[in-house]
Amino acid sequence: MSALSLRNVWVEYGDQIVLERINLEIASGAFISVVGPSGAGKSTFLRLILGQEQPTRGTILLDGTPLPPEPGPDRGVVFQRYSVFPHLTVLRNVLIAYEFEASKVVGQLTGKARRDAIAKSEHLLEGVGLAAHRDKYPSALSGGMQQRLAIAQALARRPRVLLLDEPFGALDPGTRAQMHALIRPLWRELRMTIIMVTHDITEAFGLGTRLIALDRPRLDPHAPGRHGAVVTYDLHLSRGGPVPIPRFSKPLDSKSLDSKSLDSKSLDSKSLDSKSLDSKSLDPSDEQANARERRQNA
Repeated sequence: MSALSLRNVWVEYGDQIVLERINLEIASGAFISVVGPSGAGKSTFLRLILGQEQPTRGTILLDGTPLPPEPGPDRGVVFQRYSVFPHLTVLRNVLIAYEFEASKVVGQLTGKARRDAIAKSEHLLEGVGLAAHRDKYPSALSGGMQQRLAIAQALARRPRVLLLDEPFGALDPGTRAQMHALIRPLWRELRMTIIMVTHDITEAFGLGTRLIALDRPRLDPHAPGRHGAVVTYDLHLSRGGPVPIPRFSKPLDSKSLDSKSLDSKSLDSKSLDSKSLDSKSLDPSDEQANARERRQNA
């Protein structure tokens, strides 16, 4: 059974169509990379799955059940901007998820239940490399560390689907590489479904097991909102196999390249013969003489 099923999903705002004819079956445990130009409806697609928005038409199913019309603990989310509580310590930022789960009104735990929740929080912090910073406040953390904290916060409730909305876009290349190395083991260990929106094609291919591209192939200049974005590419990526590249009908396989086609003997040395060049055309004295003649005639 698919973790997520989107059947003929449309999103419209008045006369403007944002998404149209979205039909996808996303298997449980997949890592989906969603790419596309700005304004193609990537964030809208993510908000649909989160439950922040409802489709104008169509149905979204989670494990065969209609998706609830509001966010829930079965779907975690990490935004590009670090969504952590600035007035809570690192430990409390993760612990609060367990507190609200047990007591939605008071938001507090006591006794053995609190000790168990602290142990779970510490385990998550260790997994994201923040165990040594448990008593610090977010203002004392770097950007990459705050994003690690946001990921730990999202994983505390063990969601079935984790949504990442350009989570590494504001990080420098070195920190981004560290986050990539962090998210992969967590995804394998927890066996959750991840849907990540990104503008970085390298990141999309490097992390995902499937790449979905959204774009608007039709554009009416007289009515720009008449046509919405659709799935233009749906590529299943396999590690160690040929790399599928958009706009190619078949994956590019390095084994299919004929080494003979790159043989230096195949180059025609006569085409590079210096004798074929007209040395007179490169003589600066001739060019100066021609310039003087033009001035005299003028």
